[in-house]
Amino acid sequence: MGDDHLRGSVTLPPGPRGRYPGDVFLQLRRAPLAFLKRAASAHGDIVGFRIAGQQMLFLNHPDLIRDVLVTNQKNFAKGQALERARLFLGDGLLTSEGDFHLRQRRLAQPAFHRDRIVSYAASMVEYTHRMRDRWRDGAEFDVHEAMMALTLGIVGKTLFDADVEEESGEIGAALDDVLQSFAYTMMPGINILRHLPIPAMMRFKRGAKRLDETVYRIIADRRRSGADRGDLLSMLLAAQDAEGDGSGMTDRQVRDEAMTIFLAGHETTANALTWAWYLLSKNREAEARMHAEVDALHHDPTFADLPQLEYTRRIVAESMRLFPPAYALGRRAKEPFSVGEYEFPARTIVLVSQYLQHRDARWFAEPETFDPDRWSPEAVAARPKFSYFPFGAGTRICIGEQFAWTEATLVIATLARRWRLWLSPKQRIAVQPRITLRPRYGMRMVATER
Repeated sequence: MGDDHLRGSVTLPPGPRGRYPGDVFLQLRRAPLAFLKRAASAHGDIVGFRIAGQQMLFLNHPDLIRDVLVTNQKNFAKGQALERARLFLGDGLLTSEGDFHLRQRRLAQPAFHRDRIVSYAASMVEYTHRMRDRWRDGAEFDVHEAMMALTLGIVGKTLFDADVEEESGEIGAALDDVLQSFAYTMMPGINILRHLPIPAMMRFKRGAKRLDETVYRIIADRRRSGADRGDLLSMLLAAQDAEGDGSGMTDRQVRDEAMTIFLAGHETTANALTWAWYLLSKNREAEARMHAEVDALHHDPTFADLPQLEYTRRIVAESMRLFPPAYALGRRAKEPFSVGEYEFPARTIVLVSQYLQHRDARWFAEPETFDPDRWSPEAVAARPKFSYFPFGAGTRICIGEQFAWTEATLVIATLARRWRLWLSPKQRIAVQPRITLRPRYGMRMVATER
């Protein structure tokens, strides 16, 4: 892939064409994963199409994905979805760019150092233990709601030293309002539509306002106390950018980072856990192997036990292969570039999809089958690196990756010491690709005490 300045006509690859104006946009918006799957099947690993005059490029091969996310990453800024996410997230780590993004990442990075995650692990297990003790044998409930409440409590405690468990219902409803309405922010003319009394926009604003209330309250409480509790919030409030101008963060900047972490550290992990429980309920042999591994500890797991929870971690990895919380991502080219024989202009939007790569039979035999043993060291070494990238890659790789691996593994192991979960026979299964990959109809399951 070259990032030199190209001149002359632009040669575009084949791709889907609309039957009428707006057809391609509607297909992508209504069913993005189905649209991308059809496009790759029909046109190969390099797919070009246009939406409202905007050149789009979909890449579906690990080498091409590496070129965009790592090798030539300086030529690619965040894509349209993250640009629109600024309406909610502001200039947090997911949405900021350039020097400001690097500065913010430097300030937040110490909160995700391994030594910090060791201390967070105790809270992860404690909050999971509380939930485990509240469950009742034979009770049916929505596991997605439960995992959302649990991960919210964990991220609130570990990164902000705030107890938000009692607010989890309201916060979850507010987040639903934001995520359910997010698709509308991708529509042309959103800068005008966002100011009109459209029901979707009103829900979006209502949800964002409720989430702001919680985050700004936590910030204000901490500023008043002046306490340094060694968590992410203390680091953000006290941080001085030694490599920059020496300034700290405003409340708005802290809010943007906190809101980003609430989404990335709460929503995505909850989805990963929900899909893991679903897959375990359908694969009892894998569940039995996990129970044997967990039972061998003879105590609730700790950070030090993670090396003994190798199979449980494989379950997390395989769950995120089949149902990656971040199912696709986009980048916008700053300068003209080429891919193979094709040339693309500046501002081309490049899409790649974790969901499609993770289910590609070229890299994963019987890709629809749940098989945690795909994650043995030998199997991993035999595959292209970018056939699996649930946390992204390059300078924009998720800052909380190790936090998420630790949390998901410990939560599953802690709950599995006492409970098995069975899928309700009436539960419908379908994915809902919004900002993250949610279960469309929730995930009602029945808890059975072991």
